[in-house]
Amino acid sequence: ISTDCPADGHTWVPFENSCYYFVHGQDDIAKSYTIEDAKHICKGYGLLSISTIEENNFIVKYSSFVWKDQINVWLGMFYDSDSDSLKWFDKTDVVLNNWDNSSTALALIDVCAALHTSSGKWVKVSCEDDPEHGVVCESAQSNSKDNRPLFSALVILSVLIIIGISAVVWFLHQKNYFSSTSFTSFEYHPPFRSPSGDETSLVEAEEKEYTA
Repeated sequence: ISTDCPADGHTWVPFENSCYYFVHGQDDIAKSYTIEDAKHICKGYGLLSISTIEENNFIVKYSSFVWKDQINVWLGMFYDSDSDSLKWFDKTDVVLNNWDNSSTALALIDVCAALHTSSGKWVKVSCEDDPEHGVVCESAQSNSKDNRPLFSALVILSVLIIIGISAVVWFLHQKNYFSSTSFTSFEYHPPFRSPSGDETSLVEAEEKEYTA
């Protein structure tokens, strides 16, 4: 089974049904990003959202290979005033409860979230005042095997159509051939008839008269 992650020149890491791009590099280690910076970097994809503890643990573990220091990684989360709750940027509910109990109390309208790679817990941070060092972009992972049955079916259908058309053409050709040979005209030749005795005598008399 082969997996398909974005082919945009970045290193995407597959895990379960998603692909992750850890924004890193020697210059990036010392950089800080606001939430708007993070959203801009991941434009066209999504900012990290986490739905299971297994996914959370994967991000924490892989982060240790990317960043030397323990940092906070932006989460794609915002406060939705309509539902009075935190949601992911794709408007889905935050199901997993992985909050650090010591998170700072903030005005809900200014609440953003980050994953601390040291504890593996989520912390509430200010969207305006707390730039973070870690950015992870996320994209849905497509499975190329899913398209194989459809492709095989289309190939088989195409072959059957070609065979069917060929059979019809052959049948019509044979039908026209036999029709043309069955109605070929024949020249009529009357049967040979020997001259009668009277006709023979008449011919001999005419020959004698001519010689005389």
